[in-house]
Amino acid sequence: MTDDKAVPRTSVADKLWAAGEAYEPYVGRWSRLVAADFLDQLGVPKGARWLDVGCGTGALSSAVLERFGPSSVLGVDPSEAFLAYARHRVTDKRVEFRLGDAQALPVTDDEFDVVVSGLVLNFVPDQAKAAAEMRRAARPGGRVAAYVWDYAEGMQMMRRFWDAAAALDPEGAGGKDEALRFALCRPDPLRELFERAGLSNVEVAAIEVPTVFRDFDDYWRPFLAGGAPAPAYCMSLPEDRRAALREHLRASLPTEPNGSIGLTARAWAVQGIA
Repeated sequence: MTDDKAVPRTSVADKLWAAGEAYEPYVGRWSRLVAADFLDQLGVPKGARWLDVGCGTGALSSAVLERFGPSSVLGVDPSEAFLAYARHRVTDKRVEFRLGDAQALPVTDDEFDVVVSGLVLNFVPDQAKAAAEMRRAARPGGRVAAYVWDYAEGMQMMRRFWDAAAALDPEGAGGKDEALRFALCRPDPLRELFERAGLSNVEVAAIEVPTVFRDFDDYWRPFLAGGAPAPAYCMSLPEDRRAALREHLRASLPTEPNGSIGLTARAWAVQGIA
């Protein structure tokens, strides 16, 4: 059994979205799987100039460098901590990581062949402005694309967490569930966002990857880091209620005889032409 006391309360101050080391075991490891499938859908030739909006820990930029032979990749993110993590992990000379806001990208017009964003748009306050900025950064005929988690159904590690939380705390957990907070993370709103930004030939597709946890602790411990909505809610609970949530989840998750837990994660990917 995981001892929640083993995770210092001071770790909550190191916000998940500002610390790459915490992000990786929570969703970073799964976002890397989605990134590969997302990029395969774009069909971009080698030698392209790429912009990664909200690059975070560099997962998507790294996949571009490894698989698509770009001439250059620029990653932009508002978190200095994430950028430091990305610079440490991704040292290819073709990549640059720059501080910046998705709503006011620090780039010139028509600068890139491909503009992408992974698991970011739902967190941006003005999503329409961010989509317009992505289109502005792409050359005429360039490709603009993004993906977000399907919080409502397909991102099972979070869906299972919030279903368990709502069963035990329907009033407290309800307003924090990403499925309720992020209406963008569905096919129709994504398509509408890109079309209103002036992109053409807009398409939306599902990407589903396996998320296999080696045991219950592998599933549970990332929720003790704080920061993102689910971990923040988890660590806001008194110890007895957090323990009740933990045991409710332990009983409800599909556990194999060897202790592993096999779930899936679905993202929605949208793309269009500038």
